[in-house]
Amino acid sequence: MVALFLGFAEWGLRRKKNGGRTMLNVLITGAQGHVGSALQQLLDSREYRILTTDMDEMDITDLEHVNQYMRINRPDVIINCASLTDVEACEANPDKAYNVNAIGVRNLAKAAEEINAKLIHMSTDDVFNSRADRPYNEFDETNPKSVYGKSKLAGEKFVTQLCSRFVIIRSSWNYGIGKDFVDEVLRAVGVVPSLEVARNRYGVPTSTKEVAKVIQYFIDNDEYGLYHAVCKGSCNRYEYAQAILEYTGNTGKLELVPVDKTDVLRPDYCVLDNMMLRLTGIEEPAEWRTALKEYLEETGGLE
Repeated sequence: MVALFLGFAEWGLRRKKNGGRTMLNVLITGAQGHVGSALQQLLDSREYRILTTDMDEMDITDLEHVNQYMRINRPDVIINCASLTDVEACEANPDKAYNVNAIGVRNLAKAAEEINAKLIHMSTDDVFNSRADRPYNEFDETNPKSVYGKSKLAGEKFVTQLCSRFVIIRSSWNYGIGKDFVDEVLRAVGVVPSLEVARNRYGVPTSTKEVAKVIQYFIDNDEYGLYHAVCKGSCNRYEYAQAILEYTGNTGKLELVPVDKTDVLRPDYCVLDNMMLRLTGIEEPAEWRTALKEYLEETGGLE
């Protein structure tokens, strides 16, 4: 208990220095992914000293490598965006999935504890299944159906077991810089006459820019625990695709065919509720249509 108190006291001192002359050292692992890229665009380099790594700079599955990097660079905040997200690849190679999504997270949690850093860890809606009839909140029981979901849940458990000061953020249907559903729909325009889209899969399209704003709040404030961070509202994949075409002026240029698709590896219903953000008084991400329209306007619709 004394050690934990001293840890919080030291963190408060770091934040006080940051308000004066000293900047926080913020490490982003998996920095080239959707959330990592959004964070680099959002965070002001005049306020934060941003360190970025991917596999070449630091292999999170190598504990010795992680410890060496942390001792040299001494980040105040570690934001873990590194993950093996290909669901089929995780099923085909469970050892690799658990090595990255669980053991790698364990290594970061142990290193964060050793250097007294805050760990902000990105997780997923795939820790749930399709059995709910309402949005999942942070107090609902998890029951992942895929190796991907199970390995991500294992990573969450390592964080809670090994790290004193942590934030776990679950999000869903993230889009941003890189390949995602938005990119898939727009690239089909003018290339194929029609595109089959599931009408029985429900979730929350969430801009990584909105997720990055939530992460920035946790960087700057002494809040800890498990949080969901998704845009407000929900829809099915078909409605999502319709909105993408509408906001880019492509309605009528691509026929969307609504179909029922069964995916044994992903939940059909994966709507998350930002209950903890609301209860804590933290601003929630924007409504999903508003955030999507803003993103498409900013990017010109297609990378």
